[in-house]
Amino acid sequence: MTDTLHATHSPGVPILRLGTRNSPLAMAQAYETRVRLCAAHGWNEAAVELVPVVASGDKVLDRPLAEIGGKALWTKELDQWLDEGRIDAAVHSMKDVETLRPPMLAIAAVLPRADTADRLVGAASIEEIPHGATVGTSAPRRAAQLLHARPDCKVVTFRGNVATRLGKLSDGEADCTLLASAGLDRLGEDGVGARLDPEQWLPAPAQGAIGIECRADDSAARAFLAAIDHAPSRQAVMAERALLKALGGNCHSPIAMLSGTDGAQLTLRCALFSPDGAERIEESASGPAGEWDWVAAMGAGLLARLSSNMAPHFGHHGT
Repeated sequence: MTDTLHATHSPGVPILRLGTRNSPLAMAQAYETRVRLCAAHGWNEAAVELVPVVASGDKVLDRPLAEIGGKALWTKELDQWLDEGRIDAAVHSMKDVETLRPPMLAIAAVLPRADTADRLVGAASIEEIPHGATVGTSAPRRAAQLLHARPDCKVVTFRGNVATRLGKLSDGEADCTLLASAGLDRLGEDGVGARLDPEQWLPAPAQGAIGIECRADDSAARAFLAAIDHAPSRQAVMAERALLKALGGNCHSPIAMLSGTDGAQLTLRCALFSPDGAERIEESASGPAGEWDWVAAMGAGLLARLSSNMAPHFGHHGT
């Protein structure tokens, strides 16, 4: 099918229109997606048009995301463009995509996952952050995990793209900040910051993964995107999202996760923190990829511990 469409493709007319946020990192992810699509199908660059949009989450930078609408602010414009047929697919950082998505959409591809780690900018390690230092981050997970390890530190809100946050750090608005290693690498900033071992400093769910969504009923787009889907990365990301779903609506605590493979089995570690970092609970489990009953059971175990032992520390949650 691809060869036939490619043979009849008119020069200057794109085969696939890829929507993306217009931040530098989002554009880098869209460029990577285009390169992979063109290599997989033998297309030239003009066959994939990049269509940027200013997302709502990029417009309001003075408040935490949770206060102004959550992760939907990264996706709603692209969702609307897909629904209207203005684009054929949308490129996302999977850690920014809500767990519950519109039924009209499908995650058609997950690219090979990059480094899942965070990097600390401003100190060589968490232990070496100066006593009483101010750390800038907008991520509840990073804030809670930091305060759990270093309760002497103060956290201030840092919103904006990578350059904006590094600029705020240079301007003295904080002593340190935390950024995703994958994002820095994709921007060519591989020398920035000290990498934090994910085994010790658990990442965000789906961190480092690029996903491409299209309309569920668009068989042509799904076929094109299937050629760049990386099965191991998809399995890990979907397991982490399944655990988020099991916790979703019942847990408003900062969540950190790490997945891995052990032969044919997937393994998951998940830690929940109280927002102030004072408390931490963790569960680990393993099971077959694509069968998420064990993930749901893991989520239930975390929620049971949260509700029975630690509720006063964790804020609102369902039982």
